Amino acid sequence: MFDLTSSAAHPLSALGWDDGFAESFTPFAGQGCVPGRIVRVDRGRVDAVVPDGDGVRTVLADTALVATGDPMRVPCTGDWAVLDLANGRVGDHVDGVVRALLPRRTSFVRSASSKRSEGQVLAANVDHAVIAVSLAEPLDLGRIERFVSLAWESGAQPLVTLTKADLAGEPGVWEHLVADAAAAAPGVEVLAVSSATGAGIDALGAVLAGGTSVLLGRSGAGKSTLANALVGECVQVVQEVRDRDGKGRHTTTTRDLHPLPSGGVLIDTPGLRGVGMWDAESGLARTFSDVEGLAEGCRFHDCAHESEPGCAVQEAVAGGELPERRLESYRKLLRENQRIVAKTDARLRAELRRDWKQKQALGRHMMERKRGERGTGRR
Repeated sequence: MFDLTSSAAHPLSALGWDDGFAESFTPFAGQGCVPGRIVRVDRGRVDAVVPDGDGVRTVLADTALVATGDPMRVPCTGDWAVLDLANGRVGDHVDGVVRALLPRRTSFVRSASSKRSEGQVLAANVDHAVIAVSLAEPLDLGRIERFVSLAWESGAQPLVTLTKADLAGEPGVWEHLVADAAAAAPGVEVLAVSSATGAGIDALGAVLAGGTSVLLGRSGAGKSTLANALVGECVQVVQEVRDRDGKGRHTTTTRDLHPLPSGGVLIDTPGLRGVGMWDAESGLARTFSDVEGLAEGCRFHDCAHESEPGCAVQEAVAGGELPERRLESYRKLLRENQRIVAKTDARLRAELRRDWKQKQALGRHMMERKRGERGTGRR
């Protein structure tokens, strides 16, 4: 049973229900359906919390009626659903069916880990995307930039949480790591926390209070332990990381939604070993706002920031104003994002092909010019 108490007028208010969602549900109100928030998805069925008198209850519902073949429209944790509870199947212990999903306000999407050009929605209707990064291992700034870009693109507010701070020594030792993470995520709050000592947990809980948050990160980042600390009880089993490589085991296997004691709800997710970009152009622009700002000073509007004359970005790298690592990360994520978008955008695919041919022609011209200079003896 989903334990939830609220003094708000609507039983689902503590889960994020408001006038906007109520308006979206209006067309279904006279059809014998009820609204509910999906708190867990497993093999074509979902657990959803629905009104029950003045309180709420959890029901099991089939999703077959909303199966569209579009992976971006598959019900996921955090979705608000339209549920028909009059068509349950007693033998299968199914309480009803999901007839529709209400429009999503935000959705955290990554490229699916397959050869097909598909996106995967990890969580929906989220206010904060909490990116968990362990301080028990070297800080991977590129991973932070990747997650933050997708978080901005989702419409949620990113929040970088450096976990296991107790394993990184005294605060003075890891304060520079907080600064490094903040430099990799302009405009994003960075908090260092320790689930073992409780340091920073109250501050993080205060930020997340009242809204919907999703906890993201690789296996071994301490997400399950952090979820337990935030919820105030053991809602996730915790396992140690592997000694041989420091990587975590997949403790969490489903995306589950839990109420927070300070108000709001938290979606915990399985560890993500691969997080591919997915049409995140605006998210990249916000994550790399420093690079984009410098690029406004380049001589050419289409400057690639490589060897073009008058490149303000390269000048900033040479002068120590912009780390070369950050520029390389920017280029890498831009290229990856372009590739995934080009798989579904014929116009962009043609533009990339045309650009590639122009670079090939320029390369051949420069090689022929060099061979000609060697033949005439000029240097």
